[in-house]
Amino acid sequence: MSFEPGALGILSVVEAELDKRWPETKIEPSLDRIRALVDVLGEPQKAYPVIHVGGTNGKTSTARMVEALLTRVGLRTGRYTSPHLQLATERISVDGAPISPEQYVEAYRDVKPYVSIVDSRGDVPMSKFEVLTGMAFAAFAETPVDVAVIEVGLGGSWDATNVADGRVAVITPIGIDHVEFLGDDLAGIAEEKAGIIKPGSTVVLAQQRPEAEQALLRRVAEVDATVARQGSEFLVLRRDVAVGGQMLTLQGLGGVYDEVFLPLHGAHQAANASLALAAVEAFFGAGPQRQLDVEAVREAFAGVESPGRLERLRAAPAVLVDAAHNPHGAEALAKALDEEFGFRRLIAVVGVMSDKDAVGILTALEPRVAEVVLTQNSSPRAMDADHLAGVALPIFGEDRIVVQPNLADAIEDAVRMAEDTEDGLVSGGGVIVTGSVVTAGQARALFGKEPA
Repeated sequence: MSFEPGALGILSVVEAELDKRWPETKIEPSLDRIRALVDVLGEPQKAYPVIHVGGTNGKTSTARMVEALLTRVGLRTGRYTSPHLQLATERISVDGAPISPEQYVEAYRDVKPYVSIVDSRGDVPMSKFEVLTGMAFAAFAETPVDVAVIEVGLGGSWDATNVADGRVAVITPIGIDHVEFLGDDLAGIAEEKAGIIKPGSTVVLAQQRPEAEQALLRRVAEVDATVARQGSEFLVLRRDVAVGGQMLTLQGLGGVYDEVFLPLHGAHQAANASLALAAVEAFFGAGPQRQLDVEAVREAFAGVESPGRLERLRAAPAVLVDAAHNPHGAEALAKALDEEFGFRRLIAVVGVMSDKDAVGILTALEPRVAEVVLTQNSSPRAMDADHLAGVALPIFGEDRIVVQPNLADAIEDAVRMAEDTEDGLVSGGGVIVTGSVVTAGQARALFGKEPA
C-alpha cells in the first residue's frame, strides 16, 4: 500500500482530533447520539443490506471471510471492523481493501459538521467509535456498496453499529471479555449481544455454551427471526492440516462444499469459515434447493487473509503473531499451536492491556511454551511489564520468565532464546507474539508488514 506525500500527516491530524473524544474504553450506553447522527446524515446505513457480525472472538476473521465470498460473486462490499492493527484506515474497507488516508480524511470532514450538531444537542459528546461508525455508514452509501459487513464494536444492543438492521445477524462464540462493561455472567453477556438480532432477520449462530445459546434463542423467538445453528444446520465435516493452512469439507445450508483450502491456521478458523459460508448462503437465500457455486466458494476462501491471526512474520526461527487478547482467544491459539506447528521449542512474547484477564491468557499459553518474555506495547492502557511479570510468576515460575519492556527488544530476545537449545540444534524453534491487538499490530510494523 502506497500513500501520497503528506497523506499520513493529514491522517495523523484527524486521528489526533478524534482522540480528543471518548475512546472505545469509555462508554455511555445509549444509541441516542448515533441515531441523531445518522438521522441528520439521511440514514446512510439503510442504503444497502447489512450482514451484522457480533460475538466475542473471531468477529474480524469471520467478517473478512464473509466479505471474500461476497466479493467473489461480484458484489461491491463495504467492511467495518475494529480495532485496527496498525492504521485507522483498516477499519473501513471497500472491495476488500482499506480506504486510503485521503478517503478517510474526506469521510471525517464530510461528517464533522453533523457531528458538531449532535454534540451541541446533548450533554455527552459523541465518542470516537460513534463518529467512526457514522463515517463508515456514510462512506459505504457514497461509494455506493451492494452490501456492508458490519462488525460490532462491543456488546450488541447499545453498540453504535446497532442502528443498522442486519438482514443476517452472525453471532460468533461468546465468552467472557470486557467485564467492566458487560459483566461476568455469560447469559447476561449473550443477552446483550443478542440485541443485533432484528425482527424477520436470519441468525447464523456459532456453537455456544448452553447458557449463551439459550439467551440467543430467546431473542430469536421474541423477534420471530429464522435461525441456523452450527453443528445442526451447518458444520465442518472434515478438517485436514495442510501446508500453509488447512483443507476443509463444509456442510453448508445449501449442501456440501469439498476441497476448500483455507490459508489460515486453527480449528477456530475452520469454524469461522463454516459460519461465514452459512451467513452468505443465508444472505442469498440458499437452502437444500439452492447452493452457492462451489468453485467460487473455493476461490474466495483460498484468497482469505486475516492479518495478525496466527500470521507468520519470519522464518528460521519462525516468528508468528496472534491478536488473542482474552482467555478464550488464547485457548484457541494454544490449541492451534499444539495441533499444527511442530515446534521443538516455543517462546511466547506477551504484552497485554491493563484491563484484560492476564491470568487467563497466560494460563492458557503456559502448557505450550518453554519460556515467556513479558513486555508492553505503546498504548497508554498497556499493562506494565514488571506488573505482568508478577502475574506470570505463579503460573510460569521464575526460571521461565524474562522481562523486557521494549517490544522490539523482547522479540529479539525471544528469537535468541528459541535458537538456544540444549542439544545445539537450531531448527524447530519458534516465537509467538500475542496478548493484545495493539501488541500484534506493533509486531507487524516491526517486521515491515503493511496495514491490511
